[in-house]
Amino acid sequence: MTYDGIAADLAAVGLAARGGFHPGPADAAPTTCRSVVLVGNVGPDFWPHFEAGRRDEPNALDSWTKRQVDRIAAKAGGWAVYPSDGPPYFPFQRWAMKAEPVHPSPIGMLIHPDFGLWHAYRAAICLHDALPLPARDERPSPCTDCADKPCLTTCPVGAFTGQGYDVPACAAHLRTEDGRDCVEQGCRARRACPVAGPDLYAAGQAAFHMRAFVAARD
Repeated sequence: MTYDGIAADLAAVGLAARGGFHPGPADAAPTTCRSVVLVGNVGPDFWPHFEAGRRDEPNALDSWTKRQVDRIAAKAGGWAVYPSDGPPYFPFQRWAMKAEPVHPSPIGMLIHPDFGLWHAYRAAICLHDALPLPARDERPSPCTDCADKPCLTTCPVGAFTGQGYDVPACAAHLRTEDGRDCVEQGCRARRACPVAGPDLYAAGQAAFHMRAFVAARD
Protein backbone atom coordinates (compact mmCIF):
# COMPACT_ATOMS: atom_id res chain seq x y z
CA MET A 1 0.00 0.00 0.00
CA THR A 2 1.26 3.48 -0.86
CA TYR A 3 0.50 6.82 0.76
CA ASP A 4 -1.54 7.76 -2.32
CA GLY A 5 -3.49 4.50 -1.99
CA ILE A 6 -4.33 5.26 1.63
CA ALA A 7 -5.32 8.81 0.64
CA ALA A 8 -7.63 7.49 -2.08
CA ASP A 9 -9.35 5.07 0.31
CA LEU A 10 -9.87 7.88 2.83
CA ALA A 11 -11.18 10.27 0.17
CA ALA A 12 -13.78 7.69 -0.84
CA VAL A 13 -15.45 8.19 2.57
CA GLY A 14 -14.89 11.95 2.71
CA LEU A 15 -11.81 11.86 4.93
CA ALA A 16 -8.36 13.21 4.08
CA ALA A 17 -4.79 12.00 4.46
CA ARG A 18 -3.15 14.90 6.29
CA GLY A 19 0.51 14.09 5.66
CA GLY A 20 2.72 11.86 7.72
CA PHE A 21 6.10 11.35 9.34
CA HIS A 22 8.51 8.67 10.47
CA PRO A 23 8.40 8.77 14.26
CA GLY A 24 11.42 8.95 16.52
CA PRO A 25 11.73 8.16 20.23
CA ALA A 26 10.48 11.63 21.25
CA ASP A 27 7.24 11.38 19.24
CA ALA A 28 5.40 9.05 21.64
CA ALA A 29 4.17 6.80 18.81
CA PRO A 30 3.46 3.10 19.36
CA THR A 31 6.75 1.24 19.67
CA THR A 32 6.34 -0.88 16.52
CA CYS A 33 5.17 2.03 14.35
CA ARG A 34 7.61 3.12 11.62
CA SER A 35 5.24 5.45 9.70
CA VAL A 36 2.37 7.64 10.86
CA VAL A 37 -0.28 8.93 8.42
CA LEU A 38 -2.56 11.58 9.91
CA VAL A 39 -6.28 11.30 9.09
CA GLY A 40 -8.79 14.10 9.31
CA ASN A 41 -11.46 16.16 7.64
CA VAL A 42 -11.18 19.46 5.83
CA GLY A 43 -14.10 21.77 5.18
CA PRO A 44 -17.48 20.15 4.48
CA ASP A 45 -16.31 17.14 2.43
CA PHE A 46 -16.87 14.34 4.90
CA TRP A 47 -20.22 15.50 6.28
CA PRO A 48 -22.49 13.87 3.63
CA HIS A 49 -20.65 10.57 4.12
CA PHE A 50 -21.13 10.72 7.87
CA GLU A 51 -24.79 11.68 7.55
CA ALA A 52 -25.40 8.73 5.20
CA GLY A 53 -23.59 6.20 7.41
CA ARG A 54 -24.22 7.39 10.96
CA ARG A 55 -26.01 5.15 13.41
CA ASP A 56 -28.14 5.89 16.45
CA GLU A 57 -25.39 5.29 19.00
CA PRO A 58 -23.41 7.21 21.61
CA ASN A 59 -20.48 9.18 20.20
CA ALA A 60 -21.81 8.68 16.70
CA LEU A 61 -19.00 10.58 14.93
CA ASP A 62 -16.21 8.77 16.77
CA SER A 63 -17.87 5.43 16.11
CA TRP A 64 -18.38 6.16 12.41
CA THR A 65 -14.77 7.31 12.10
CA LYS A 66 -13.45 4.15 13.72
CA ARG A 67 -15.48 1.93 11.41
CA GLN A 68 -14.02 3.69 8.36
CA VAL A 69 -10.43 4.15 9.48
CA ASP A 70 -10.00 0.74 11.13
CA ARG A 71 -10.96 -0.87 7.83
CA ILE A 72 -8.64 1.33 5.76
CA ALA A 73 -5.75 0.87 8.19
CA ALA A 74 -6.14 -2.93 8.13
CA LYS A 75 -6.16 -2.89 4.31
CA ALA A 76 -2.88 -0.94 4.43
CA GLY A 77 -1.37 -3.54 6.76
CA GLY A 78 -1.43 -1.27 9.79
CA TRP A 79 -3.70 -0.15 12.58
CA ALA A 80 -5.39 3.05 13.70
CA VAL A 81 -5.05 5.13 16.84
CA TYR A 82 -7.39 7.94 17.91
CA PRO A 83 -7.29 11.18 19.92
CA SER A 84 -9.64 9.57 22.46
CA ASP A 85 -7.28 6.64 23.10
CA GLY A 86 -5.85 6.96 26.58
CA PRO A 87 -4.80 8.02 29.02
CA PRO A 88 -2.02 8.41 28.15
CA TYR A 89 -3.19 10.23 25.01
CA PHE A 90 -1.26 10.41 21.78
CA PRO A 91 0.11 13.93 21.02
CA PHE A 92 -2.01 14.54 17.92
CA GLN A 93 -1.34 18.28 17.74
CA ARG A 94 2.41 17.71 17.86
CA TRP A 95 2.08 14.98 15.22
CA ALA A 96 0.02 17.32 13.03
CA MET A 97 2.71 20.00 13.12
CA LYS A 98 5.28 17.42 11.99
CA ALA A 99 3.07 16.28 9.11
CA GLU A 100 1.56 19.51 7.73
CA PRO A 101 2.07 23.30 7.70
CA VAL A 102 -0.28 23.86 10.64
CA HIS A 103 0.52 26.32 13.41
CA PRO A 104 -1.13 27.45 16.66
CA SER A 105 -3.57 30.30 16.00
CA PRO A 106 -4.29 33.17 18.43
CA ILE A 107 -7.39 31.27 19.63
CA GLY A 108 -5.41 28.07 20.23
CA MET A 109 -6.65 25.90 17.37
CA LEU A 110 -4.19 24.83 14.68
CA ILE A 111 -4.56 26.91 11.52
CA HIS A 112 -3.82 25.63 8.02
CA PRO A 113 -2.79 28.01 5.18
CA ASP A 114 -5.55 26.64 2.91
CA PHE A 115 -8.28 25.37 5.24
CA GLY A 116 -7.94 27.96 7.97
CA LEU A 117 -9.62 26.74 11.16
CA TRP A 118 -12.09 24.48 9.33
CA HIS A 119 -10.36 21.14 9.68
CA ALA A 120 -9.80 18.46 12.29
CA TYR A 121 -7.64 15.43 13.02
CA ARG A 122 -9.67 12.29 13.64
CA ALA A 123 -7.17 9.43 13.62
CA ALA A 124 -3.70 8.29 12.68
CA ILE A 125 -2.79 5.17 10.73
CA CYS A 126 0.32 3.43 12.06
CA LEU A 127 2.35 1.18 9.80
CA HIS A 128 5.04 -1.36 10.63
CA ASP A 129 7.17 -0.29 7.66
CA ALA A 130 8.79 3.01 6.71
CA LEU A 131 6.39 4.11 3.98
CA PRO A 132 7.57 6.77 1.50
CA LEU A 133 5.75 9.94 2.52
CA PRO A 134 5.24 13.33 0.85
CA ALA A 135 7.66 16.03 1.93
CA ARG A 136 6.26 18.36 4.57
CA ASP A 137 4.90 21.62 3.18
CA GLU A 138 6.92 24.38 4.85
CA ARG A 139 4.52 27.33 4.46
CA PRO A 140 4.42 29.74 7.43
CA SER A 141 1.37 30.49 9.54
CA PRO A 142 -1.13 32.84 7.85
CA CYS A 143 -1.59 34.50 11.25
CA THR A 144 1.87 36.07 10.96
CA ASP A 145 0.67 38.60 8.38
CA CYS A 146 -2.83 39.05 9.82
CA ALA A 147 -2.71 42.49 11.40
CA ASP A 148 -6.35 42.73 12.54
CA LYS A 149 -6.69 39.26 14.09
CA PRO A 150 -10.53 39.40 14.09
CA CYS A 151 -10.64 36.02 15.81
CA LEU A 152 -9.65 37.79 19.05
CA THR A 153 -12.27 40.55 18.90
CA THR A 154 -15.39 38.84 17.51
CA CYS A 155 -16.40 36.52 20.36
CA PRO A 156 -19.53 38.02 22.04
CA VAL A 157 -18.25 37.13 25.52
CA GLY A 158 -14.53 37.69 24.97
CA ALA A 159 -13.68 34.04 25.56
CA PHE A 160 -10.45 34.31 23.54
CA THR A 161 -7.77 36.63 24.83
CA GLY A 162 -4.64 35.46 23.06
CA GLN A 163 -3.40 34.13 26.39
CA GLY A 164 -6.12 31.58 26.98
CA TYR A 165 -9.66 30.35 26.35
CA ASP A 166 -12.42 30.92 28.89
CA VAL A 167 -14.32 27.66 28.40
CA PRO A 168 -17.00 28.30 31.08
CA ALA A 169 -17.87 31.71 29.60
CA CYS A 170 -18.13 30.21 26.11
CA ALA A 171 -20.30 27.30 27.22
CA ALA A 172 -22.58 29.56 29.27
CA HIS A 173 -23.11 31.85 26.26
CA LEU A 174 -23.99 28.93 24.01
CA ARG A 175 -26.83 27.99 26.36
CA THR A 176 -28.52 31.37 25.90
CA GLU A 177 -30.71 32.76 23.15
CA ASP A 178 -27.90 35.16 22.21
CA GLY A 179 -25.65 32.16 21.68
CA ARG A 180 -27.90 30.55 19.06
CA ASP A 181 -25.89 32.06 16.19
CA CYS A 182 -22.69 30.40 17.43
CA VAL A 183 -24.47 27.10 18.02
CA GLU A 184 -26.17 26.92 14.64
CA GLN A 185 -23.47 28.48 12.44
CA GLY A 186 -20.31 27.65 14.35
CA CYS A 187 -18.03 29.65 16.61
CA ARG A 188 -18.16 33.33 15.62
CA ALA A 189 -14.46 33.83 16.33
CA ARG A 190 -13.63 30.90 14.11
CA ARG A 191 -15.84 32.28 11.33
CA ALA A 192 -14.11 35.65 11.57
CA CYS A 193 -10.81 34.19 10.35
CA PRO A 194 -10.27 35.41 6.76
CA VAL A 195 -8.57 32.16 5.69
CA ALA A 196 -10.66 29.48 3.94
CA GLY A 197 -13.95 31.36 3.80
CA PRO A 198 -15.45 29.01 1.16
CA ASP A 199 -14.43 25.95 3.17
CA LEU A 200 -16.62 26.53 6.21
CA TYR A 201 -18.34 23.45 7.56
CA ALA A 202 -21.57 22.28 5.92
CA ALA A 203 -25.00 23.24 7.20
CA GLY A 204 -25.63 21.14 10.29
CA GLN A 205 -21.97 20.16 10.66
CA ALA A 206 -20.94 23.09 12.84
CA ALA A 207 -24.14 22.76 14.89
CA PHE A 208 -23.39 19.08 15.52
CA HIS A 209 -19.98 19.92 16.98
CA MET A 210 -21.19 22.91 18.99
CA ARG A 211 -24.06 20.96 20.55
CA ALA A 212 -21.65 18.16 21.45
CA PHE A 213 -19.36 20.74 23.08
CA VAL A 214 -22.23 22.07 25.21
CA ALA A 215 -23.55 18.60 26.08
CA ALA A 216 -20.11 17.56 27.32
CA ARG A 217 -20.27 20.40 29.85
CA ASP A 218 -23.84 19.82 31.08
